Amino acid sequence: MIVKSFEIDKFFSLNKIFLFYGTNEGLKNEKIENLKLKNSRLKTYKINEKEILNNEENFFIELNTKSFFDNEKIVIIDDATDKLLKIFDKLKLSSLDDFIIIRSGPLEKKSKLRIFFEKQKELICVPFYPDTNETLSLFTNKFFREKKISISQLNINLIINKCKGDREFLKNELNKIELFLYKKKTIETHELTKLINLIENYSISELIDNCLLNNSKQLSQILNENNFNNEDCIIITRTFMAKVKKLLNLANNYAINNNLDKTISEAKPPIFWKEKDSVKLQLQRWKPDMLKKLISNINNIELEIKKNSQSSLNILTNFIFDQILS
Repeated sequence: MIVKSFEIDKFFSLNKIFLFYGTNEGLKNEKIENLKLKNSRLKTYKINEKEILNNEENFFIELNTKSFFDNEKIVIIDDATDKLLKIFDKLKLSSLDDFIIIRSGPLEKKSKLRIFFEKQKELICVPFYPDTNETLSLFTNKFFREKKISISQLNINLIINKCKGDREFLKNELNKIELFLYKKKTIETHELTKLINLIENYSISELIDNCLLNNSKQLSQILNENNFNNEDCIIITRTFMAKVKKLLNLANNYAINNNLDKTISEAKPPIFWKEKDSVKLQLQRWKPDMLKKLISNINNIELEIKKNSQSSLNILTNFIFDQILS
């Protein structure tokens, strides 16, 4: 049965298995997080299709495992394709206690998985199409209203036009704007234009990712092809700090469970699928103690940049390459 994304809550208590497919990863993540918040009593268990197909027996054991405290759970299956259909032969839908959310990218109309879910009344199929400018405008207005940041509709439209219908990209850019503002509560058009132009070439995140990946060749190219100036350095250091703190949380979890895929799949907030491989490589390189030291170093560099604003680009560039060569 086909259901629209805003109708999910209505069907969640009545149906057990959902297929979320389409290109709008940001909205998928948002809906899943909302379901988890509204059903906090339910434990969440994540797995991807490859893990299931490699060991179906373990998957069904986990699915049927019950404890005194966890009678039901939400099982999230990532990266699903038509190959996943084979498990439905063994899945007894009528006796299923758990909720299953199957996530997939775009599925063509002839996709067997999509057709199967669309035709079965007890299964829920939810397409996630790209956001319209209108929905992104409502989302953006809500963000700035909650942050108590004053911004004109003209500037909101400017941000949205740069994101090309990608909610996940929009969220990242809104977070960068929040970091840029720091303790300020207003942003002027010239500041926003400058920030967006900085994002447009190589994003700040890409700069930081290549630093954390020890990719000196790509890092040099990013620095050479972008006209970063002294004022950009504070934005970069604050974004760097936010990125490293998030990586530290993941590294702490990885040190405990020693399972890279589990660490990535259980990340909160969820890691965008395009970033997963990069984050895995970063976790293999950076241990918790190293990241704690890096956080301290970033704090020191931001202070140094503030004291020597005219030399801030040289200070930041030297710091970045010190991290690469260390």
